[in-house]
Amino acid sequence: MIRSLAAALFLSTAIASPLLAQEAIRSRPTALPVNDATPAPQDAPYPGGTIKLEVDASDTTQRIFRVKETIPVATSGPMTLLMPQWLPGNHAPRGQIEKLTGLTITANGQSVPWKRDPLNVFGFVIDVPQGAKNIVAQFQFLSATQPNQGRVVVTPKMLNIQWESVSLYPAGYYTRQIPVQATVTYPAGWQAATALRGRRMGNAIAYDVIDYEALQDSPVFAGSHFKAVDLGHNVTLNIVADDADELDYKPEQMAKHKKLVDEAGALFGAYHFDHYDFLLALTDEMGGIGLEHHRSSENQVEPGYFKKWESGEALLHRNLLPHEFTHSWDGKFRRPDLLWTPDFNVPMQDNLLWVYEGQTQFWGYVLGARSGLFSKAETLDAYAQIAAKLDTAVGRQWRAMEDTTHDPIMSARRPKGWSSQQRSEDYYNEGLMIWLEADAIIAKATAGKKGLDDFAKAFFGVKPGDWGQMIYNRQDVIDTLNGVAPYDWAGFFRTYVDSPTKETPKGGFTMGGYKLVYGDTPNAITKAAEGANKMVDQSFGLGLIVKNDGEISGVVWDSAAFKAGLAVGSKILAINGDEYSGDVLKAAVTQAKEAKKPMQIILKQDKYYRTLTLDYSGGLRYPRLEKTGEGEGSLDKLLKPRT
Repeated sequence: MIRSLAAALFLSTAIASPLLAQEAIRSRPTALPVNDATPAPQDAPYPGGTIKLEVDASDTTQRIFRVKETIPVATSGPMTLLMPQWLPGNHAPRGQIEKLTGLTITANGQSVPWKRDPLNVFGFVIDVPQGAKNIVAQFQFLSATQPNQGRVVVTPKMLNIQWESVSLYPAGYYTRQIPVQATVTYPAGWQAATALRGRRMGNAIAYDVIDYEALQDSPVFAGSHFKAVDLGHNVTLNIVADDADELDYKPEQMAKHKKLVDEAGALFGAYHFDHYDFLLALTDEMGGIGLEHHRSSENQVEPGYFKKWESGEALLHRNLLPHEFTHSWDGKFRRPDLLWTPDFNVPMQDNLLWVYEGQTQFWGYVLGARSGLFSKAETLDAYAQIAAKLDTAVGRQWRAMEDTTHDPIMSARRPKGWSSQQRSEDYYNEGLMIWLEADAIIAKATAGKKGLDDFAKAFFGVKPGDWGQMIYNRQDVIDTLNGVAPYDWAGFFRTYVDSPTKETPKGGFTMGGYKLVYGDTPNAITKAAEGANKMVDQSFGLGLIVKNDGEISGVVWDSAAFKAGLAVGSKILAINGDEYSGDVLKAAVTQAKEAKKPMQIILKQDKYYRTLTLDYSGGLRYPRLEKTGEGEGSLDKLLKPRT
């Protein structure tokens, strides 16, 4: 089509004129420069000297920590004090700045005004007066009194001190260059455990001077019911419990924990600590935790860990200690280069969590089996449950596994309505499956002479006794793997880590002498999970997880349940005319398979009621591993004890 010049000019004017009209009545500010008041950290000694930190942790009723911190200063002028924001092990900015209250700062007995940094709300900017030798910061940390305020860390029987909540540090220095001497006052008669060492003075413990990085990495568990058990190799299991009888254990139970320490040493070939303290809370009052540190770990399990050893719920808890112990090597000693930071204000980059957490998840289950905390059969059941659950994550078709490493920052473990489509922190278990396949590849390439154990010694077993950090990148991982068994490891990771996939890697099963199959009976781990969580898990077929009271807690994207219109939070009232129960659901699924007839469901969603048809005839589906071939495969060999 040909237009005249006049027509073309008219058209362009007509198009532009509405925008010009808007510009005439809209103010147009210009961006101001952004001035960050927080100085960048320098790897130089803090010139002021040793900080004195005093924490009163004796309030178990209102659960308020009261803090006095004396910070020596070398010069006057501007200074920024920071509360830790980016927390190791959390892989995200999880500092609880909202719970820091009542902050006052003085120098020479005179008030020093402070102002919060608007670009970093974890920073407090002050002007140190001329002639001041110290500044004194006093504040309270208001720990949660109810779970809806955050994790409960104080109860009438125990407490958990995390130093990032009860201290500030001067900006501008690597935290390993800032010396601190901490003293804590505990409730009368309580005992405390930590990787720190110190001397007791009545109800207080004065801990030895240590750098701020190591202080933050050395939390405390304390309680009125306490027991410490020597596991050998300078490793101690420190137990606090709601009730004294929870501390009792059988010799054969503790022998498995001692063997865990032995097996870890045999696996990695070195220990990267001068001493190590498991902090284990047997409680349903203090909030749950499983958090790694270099010379300790914070662990919470429900009461019954020893008393109900044979129960399914206790079985599920026994993977926690092997996982967190492995982190002393994988994650704390060897750490991804962009996940290591010089202080707690520099953002972390989580891209290599499939090594940090994924391989730790892998070794956690292996060490659980080798130590006897899990039987071999229970470990195989756990693998089946993990693989089958990962296959329900259809979000893998659009979202690569590596992208899930950003979830700690993106979602902070908030509940997800459609987790199978959104994906979650899949780098844990999908990482396990990737490393399981890597072990099988190495075993096949070396005729069974080598496995991932050889990678562990070469990568994590260097520099015995070193409890600093050695950083690495992806190429370092690839180079070490090639040193064990040459292979296209770069392509391997591009396929499984960087790209969307149709299913979870299962080469560790197929090359290792097993295959994933489904039947109508739950395996030991699935049964334990259903019992502990009081639910029926039919995510593997029907695409539905339902609590025993009928509330839907999971719907798999694009499954039969999804297509029927079910959603998380709805409540099933009846199926085929029968009042809902877990047994009614299972019976209805079985009947639908036999009769090839859809289920009729009465559902309540918010204040609305619906009747819907659920068309599914696949029957009950529970995963398990089935042996293929004769003799030992690489998976059998992987799980065999080394000591």
